[in-house]
Amino acid sequence: MSEYQHRARKRFGQNFLHDAGVIHRILRAIHAREGERLLEIGPGQGALTEGLLSSGGQLDVIELDLDLIPILQGKFGHLANFRLNQGDALKFDFNRLEAAPHSLRVVGNLPYNISTPLIFHLLDNAPLIRDMHFMLQKEVVERLAAEPGGGDWGRLSIMVQYHCRVEHLFNVGPGAFNPPPKVDSAIVRLVPHDVLPFPAKDHLLLERVVREAFNQRRKTLRNTLKGLLSSAEIEAAGVDGSLRPEQLDLAAFVRLADQLAAQPKVQTQD
Repeated sequence: MSEYQHRARKRFGQNFLHDAGVIHRILRAIHAREGERLLEIGPGQGALTEGLLSSGGQLDVIELDLDLIPILQGKFGHLANFRLNQGDALKFDFNRLEAAPHSLRVVGNLPYNISTPLIFHLLDNAPLIRDMHFMLQKEVVERLAAEPGGGDWGRLSIMVQYHCRVEHLFNVGPGAFNPPPKVDSAIVRLVPHDVLPFPAKDHLLLERVVREAFNQRRKTLRNTLKGLLSSAEIEAAGVDGSLRPEQLDLAAFVRLADQLAAQPKVQTQD
């Protein structure tokens, strides 16, 4: 219908999902149920929205593009389980949703240019979240799900896996979108841990250690971390200082961060 047409905008990184088979497969993976609290980030023209609403869940959506607001309201505004929040998801206060702890199920076909900062913003609100299903650039999903020892293992892998279990569900080709992006996409499921497998004494120090380690990922740890930890302190954490950061697993990075936390008057901010 013509009143529901909208041209995708480059500045918002919009690529609208239109492939019915892919839409059905995503909805099947989410498997939303009646009474659940759902949050869709960037609903676009509502490709996933309709299926999420038909589950009987209570759906909030966050949309930045003002031109899409009347389209979404025209399609779904009459439904009691639909609520539209206009704004930037990167700045959104998720406490506004008044969701119970570990209840919020987050869904989004995320613009590639904001996917990483948005995931970190959501992780700051992990106590509210039950799970997250995102369409992302395939290479981002590969980094999220990476294991130590490979080129994809880095800051994003470690900090997301610190908070969540990561599942790379399936890939999606460019033809599923309008306009088609120049890259392949993938669906990922992120499930916040009920109990952190490797809890750090200070997660801000963990972020700092990981960031410093991967700033020069080709160098050894004793070189990249020399501003934070001496060679002896690295060894005291049970880590070989001659290794490169990509060779360490999450548990080793947590030990390094805890070693740093044991120092007197350590600062969590640069």
